[in-house]
Order: sequence, then structure tokens, then C-alpha cells
Amino acid sequence: MEQTMKNAIKSAKADYIEIRIQEATGTGITYTGKELENISESDSMGGSVRALVKGGWGFVAFNDIDNLLRYVEMACEQARCVSGRGTALAPIPVVKDSVKTKVEIDPTGIALTDKHDLCYKYNNIILSSKNVQTSSVRYADARNTVYFANSEESSIVQETIFCGISVLAIAKDGMNVQRAFDSVGDLRGYQVIQNFEERCETVTKRAVDLLTAEPVTGGVYTVIADPRLCGVFVHEAFGHLSEADFVYENKKMREIMTLGKRFGYDALSIVDDGSLVGEAGYNKYDSEGTPTQKTYLIKDGILVNRLHSRETAAKMDEKPTGNARSISYAYPPIVRMTNTYMEPREWTFEEMLANTNDGVYAIGALGGQTNMEMFTFSAEEAYRIRNGKLCEKLRDVVLTGNVFETLMNIDAIGNDLRLFGGLGGCGKGAQSPLRVSDGGPHVRIRDVVIGGR
Repeated sequence: MEQTMKNAIKSAKADYIEIRIQEATGTGITYTGKELENISESDSMGGSVRALVKGGWGFVAFNDIDNLLRYVEMACEQARCVSGRGTALAPIPVVKDSVKTKVEIDPTGIALTDKHDLCYKYNNIILSSKNVQTSSVRYADARNTVYFANSEESSIVQETIFCGISVLAIAKDGMNVQRAFDSVGDLRGYQVIQNFEERCETVTKRAVDLLTAEPVTGGVYTVIADPRLCGVFVHEAFGHLSEADFVYENKKMREIMTLGKRFGYDALSIVDDGSLVGEAGYNKYDSEGTPTQKTYLIKDGILVNRLHSRETAAKMDEKPTGNARSISYAYPPIVRMTNTYMEPREWTFEEMLANTNDGVYAIGALGGQTNMEMFTFSAEEAYRIRNGKLCEKLRDVVLTGNVFETLMNIDAIGNDLRLFGGLGGCGKGAQSPLRVSDGGPHVRIRDVVIGGR
């Protein structure tokens, strides 16, 4: 394979060219309620060529590698049609490497019937409650081997093995409908989805308990966010604003996201790290062959970096960070997060709670949306805090605000960092889902607007 790619690159009439070829196998199982909606195994191969000619890109995706020379020629032809745009690439090291994934239990060695039986068991646990109207259980695994070569003489083979599951319980009492969710998924092996029975029971209980929870009263609160909600906030509200293609193309964001600007108090640091082996967002190299790394976005309260591809790094006269990623061979790389989290500090959750006289403890996230610097997130569950203690359970807790004001209002960061992968993933530019992890510790935020009655 590598020699075929090298020979095709030599034939190219381009300033720069890269070829990616991907071999993939996978399994998918989906239950909705009592119905088995999908059970499938797949096997695929495809590739893409990206060529740069006088500042213009050409991109061709294909499934027939026998005609690779023709696809290289097509990509070069496309690039010549849009040449003159001035695109340049920041330099990166020449790499020759082969990366094998080590997993505890390889999911590709587990029988399809065993995977199905596990999903069936988890689904029945959720449906065992009379208050649960319906359920969802989704399982997926995927083994991918990506061959990469470019005209700078880099040659990389990377293997990844992903495995994950998500479970959802929807409880109903008349017109009152509540749901609870849990998911795991990373590159550690099949064992991450085993022994999930207790978590299925917990999801079921959470959904049912929310039926009798009090709707929150709207207002401005001090909020303690749990590690999962902290991670969703870091990824969705701040992480996407740190992707350099978005910053470069948006004048307002360039003015706001000025390196050296204070974004929080001294203890606040936010990181993106694609080199964390085993996490859902791990790769040793990104889709352009750039080594991944730990990149501080905010360090000690100061904005110090953003996430880059080779192209955005050249445009902004900064260094590539290994964040050019594509969801498959069929798409060109764009700037994406990997494993994004808030660094832990010294507070325990118990200390944080005891030092909060009045507020809301918000747990998990069922969804939300962002618009530039504004965000809206729905917590999965919540509790009222009174005199430093957790009191009545709340529902319909929707947090809204400006991400930059919210970062400045963080006044306590916990010592209990957790990272969360899972099924699904990140979406951007018609490329979804991309495997990522996000997380953080417990974090306390002043003056958060919560919608409600």
C-alpha cells in the first residue's frame, strides 16, 4: 500500500499532495423500546487525494484504489482551477511511523451474538420499570487503519479500535415526560461496555425520579456544575471558538479571541490534548500527519493558544497543533478538537458545596446550542443548594449566558477531573460524528441565568 501511494505522489504535478487510504470494519446494534432496529457488520475501503497548486486546493475521494493515478491527476486539475488563492502550509516534521492500538479486549474478536445479547440485557433493565415509556440502546465498534503519505516524504500508518455504548430511558406520567442518558466509548477495548448493568439501573431511576422533581424557578444562581456538564461547556461553548478556522474567518471573534487577554481567574486553565492514549479523541498524528500534542488554550486565566491545521497556522503565523481532523477518507481535514478539558485544582466537591450558601447543583447535559459567544444548555438533573447542603431535586434546568462572562465568573475549581467519551461525537462542517472526549472537575460559577417558572 505504502509503495503504491508513493508512486502516485511522484506522478503529481502539484506544489503539495497528500493521500489517505482507510480500511474499516465495524458493528452497529440499535434497540428502540422492545424493537431491534439495527444489527449490522460492515467492511469498507476508500481513500482521498488532496492537492495544492499555487494556493488552490483540489480534493477527490474514491473507493477504487486501482485508479489512484487518475485520482491524483483529478485532484491536481481541480487545484489548478482555483489556483491563486494564496494558501500556504506551516512546516511540520517529516514522519515515518506505524502506530498499532493496544486494547484490553478487542471488540472485533467478540461474536455478534454476544454483543447483541449484552445490548438486549441492558435494554430489558431499562424497560423493567413500569414508569419507563420507552428506551434506546446503541452499540458501535470500529477498527480503522489509515495509510497516509505526502509529497514531503511523510509515511504514516495508524490503527484505532473504538468501542462504545449509549443508553436512554424515557419516563412518562401523563403529559410529564422525562429522560436520562449515559454513554461510554473510547479506544481502550470492549471491556468499557461490559458490566454496565448498574449504570442502566441508575439511568432508569434518574428518569423516573425526575417525574416528581420540582420545576426550577427561573432566576440568577450560583451554580456548581458536575464534571460532565463542565466538559460540555468547555467543548461546546469555548472549544469551538478556539478553532482557528472559525477565528480567522470571523472579524468579531478575532477581536475577542486575542492572545494574551485575560479570560478568567488565575486558577483557570483549559486544554486540548490529542495525545492522551486510550481517550476517544486520541490520535498520535492528525489527518495531515502533524503530531498531536497538549495545547493550552487558557493557561492561568490567560488566552495563550488556539487550535490549528497547517493552513490556519500559516495564515495566522502560529504553529500547527495537530488538530486537522476528518471523520473519514471521504472528507478533507478541518480544524477540530480532540480531548478538551478544564484542568483540576484544589477544591473538593464537599468544600465547594459547604461554601455555597444558596444555589443549584447541575448534573450532566441533555443538549443545548451555541451562537457565537452565547450558549444554552439543559442540565440532565439538578438539586437546590441551601446552606451548603443538597436539598430538593429540580428539573427543567436550562442554563444560558455569555461564555466569556461565565469564564470570568468561575470562582472554584475542583480536584476531581473526569473525561467522557461515548457514542455520537462532535459535529462541524457536515462532518459528524467525530470521536472526541471532554471533561473537567466540579466547578462553581457565580451569576448564572437559569430559565424556569
